[in-house]
Amino acid sequence: MSDPQPTIVLVHGAFAESASWNGVIDHLGAAYNVVALANPLRSVASDAAYLRDVMGGIGGLVILVGHSYGGMVITQAAAGDPSVRALVYVNALAPDTGDSALSLSAKFPGSTLADTLVQYPVSSGGNEVAIGQDGYHAQFAADVSNDVAALMARTQRPVTEQALNDGLTGDPAWRSLPSWFVFGEADKNIPVAAHRFMAERAAARGQREVAGASHAMAVSQPSEVAETIIEAVRGVGG
Repeated sequence: MSDPQPTIVLVHGAFAESASWNGVIDHLGAAYNVVALANPLRSVASDAAYLRDVMGGIGGLVILVGHSYGGMVITQAAAGDPSVRALVYVNALAPDTGDSALSLSAKFPGSTLADTLVQYPVSSGGNEVAIGQDGYHAQFAADVSNDVAALMARTQRPVTEQALNDGLTGDPAWRSLPSWFVFGEADKNIPVAAHRFMAERAAARGQREVAGASHAMAVSQPSEVAETIIEAVRGVGG
């Protein structure tokens, strides 16, 4: 008897939220079991621990899909976990040991994110960071409508500075698990050169680059993202 089909767990990154996966979920349809995680965006270690808690509640096999900083989280959470069958990186960071979100996004020139950020202190310590309302559309989601971008800007989840500075601990899960990458050629948060570098470093089984796609690819190009996820499911026999 073949293994049951894995559950697809979608992990959003900074400046987004779980509803950003709605279009992808629609394209996946009823044939797949899907959970969109509410990523706390507090630190890589605690966010990965929370993802592992959710995976434990799901039970059975999973495929982890990360967007942006969510790639940090799935890479950390999947390490050494036999329930994870594959990793899918959607305009996402695929860190090696010690890499942080900030170090990876700055590895190649081209990111314009820093100039759009606003920050403020939080009572738990340190600062929290968001994209300013005025700059959100052009920076994060240039290929979606004005109305959709305005809604995304208002519902974005801020991230702590700590989370952006945390380096990956231990061996990256992509070293032992099959991975698929889909990324936008016009990503202004993480330069496309970084995406190509990370996909090649991970020896990705699938690598899809979408011309003109922004960082918010799950919203603007949900069919491309869903197709890559389906490739991953089929690639591991799901």
